[in-house]
Amino acid sequence: MSKIVERVLDLLELFATEKRPLSLSEIAKLQGIAVSSCHDVLQAMQARGYIYELAPRAGYYPTQRLRLLGEVISENDPVIARADLLLRSLRDTLDETVLLAKVSGHNAIYLLAFEASHPLRFMVDVGQPIRSLHATSAGKALLGSLEDAELDTCLKSLKLPAATPNTLTSRTALREDIEKGRTSGWFLNDEESMEGVTTISASFRWNTAVYIVTVAGPSARVRPRLGHAAGLLTSLCQMLEMRPEPLRR
Repeated sequence: MSKIVERVLDLLELFATEKRPLSLSEIAKLQGIAVSSCHDVLQAMQARGYIYELAPRAGYYPTQRLRLLGEVISENDPVIARADLLLRSLRDTLDETVLLAKVSGHNAIYLLAFEASHPLRFMVDVGQPIRSLHATSAGKALLGSLEDAELDTCLKSLKLPAATPNTLTSRTALREDIEKGRTSGWFLNDEESMEGVTTISASFRWNTAVYIVTVAGPSARVRPRLGHAAGLLTSLCQMLEMRPEPLRR
């Protein structure tokens, strides 16, 4: 990736992390780059209206321009338009976190996250990749979407570290679990990535791409309703795959 692009993205993420105006010297120090390089990025963003200076030597902060552009982009995202209402409905019905991820190669990135209302809930940052292929239900759903030859090749090179006592660290056991998920239409993470957390995932295809929907929450709440949640999840994925036009919010 271009260094300039990386610095712009790093700068935006820095403001989100710090949540306060930052001086040129602070930005350069926090990002570990030369003041001159930081100055060039700030000047370019200020000229385009994305950054403003509160007062001389009072620090810089992003304008609302980025938020407004983000809203327009989000409102016209074809995947969000297609899935938003159904995913929100599933979240409201189960009151557990519901996630949407897009598969790219042997990884997937979360596009949407609708959190439960409970204080104790599963949380994921949009834009982050799934944590692992073997210990998460989303990872298993991704593996289950592969053709058999590609799956076998992937499993041969896949490392299977134990995250919890329940993590499947045997390729044979993982392969069997994936086949079980293919048969049922959904994949289970039974406290395999994090103790006390149970997740289930199913996939659907749209425009030849694979997407994964996950329901996640504390095991004490999810496991007693596992069958019910799995039924709702698989039905939702079937609807998303069959729907000819996006759902508009």
